[in-house]
Amino acid sequence: MTHLPLVIEPEQLAAHLGEPDLLVIDLSSADNYAAGHIPGAINVDPKRLLCGEGPVPNKLPSADQLSALFSEIGLNPQQQVVVYDDQKGPWAGRMIWTLAIAGHDNASFLNGHFAGWVAAGQAIETDANQPTPSEFKAAYDTGLVVDIPWILSHLDNGDLCVWDARGGDEYRGEKVTNAQVGGHIPGARLLEWTDLLEAGPVPRLKDQDTVRQLVEDAGIDAGKTIITHCQTHRRSGLTWLVGRWLGLDDIRCYDGSWFEWGNTPDLPVER
Repeated sequence: MTHLPLVIEPEQLAAHLGEPDLLVIDLSSADNYAAGHIPGAINVDPKRLLCGEGPVPNKLPSADQLSALFSEIGLNPQQQVVVYDDQKGPWAGRMIWTLAIAGHDNASFLNGHFAGWVAAGQAIETDANQPTPSEFKAAYDTGLVVDIPWILSHLDNGDLCVWDARGGDEYRGEKVTNAQVGGHIPGARLLEWTDLLEAGPVPRLKDQDTVRQLVEDAGIDAGKTIITHCQTHRRSGLTWLVGRWLGLDDIRCYDGSWFEWGNTPDLPVER
């Protein structure tokens, strides 16, 4: 059984291409997938990672939805999954978080995504790949997700640190998108998701020491339970992934994110 680290480089993936227990998932748009992708990769619509139903359609899908999705793409417990996207990493991070909730932890994030693969001189293909369906029964690890009551019950007891992955203007309440109010959860620490990436055309993560220092400088306390969120829990998919990469074992996601918090009356807000 193939087993790769949480974050891998193109050369590491290339060494395992074609192995029967490898599943490469491309979360790019259909057009970008058709224009070129990693050989053997299947294309999955990232919107399948959302429940898709109101009042907060960006929340985690149900166990039945996850079972249907992962059966459709042919997931089985023996597989090593590798994920990439065309959005610099948020969807790939959310997919790995979702896989963990479903009980599949053997998943890796391709550093640099397809741009990094091409920059490394690796082969590409344009033919679409069709998965062989399986019968995957998703677990539902609710320890990786929190809701409003959970956050409210922990806000004042000193064991919680909220990592806000949005932009500074959203955090300060200067920019409000699809919400009744702007601002942030009281005490939340701001570390924008894009600050974790190297500059340039290849969206690689900065090295671990640099990222660890950014997290520390932002006041994100590794000794506490860390909750990360953004507007719809897309960008915070990447920050959850990075937290795990840094060894922050107790990091969870608020999937309702600001779309829910900012539209729920009588919740505390700081600006």
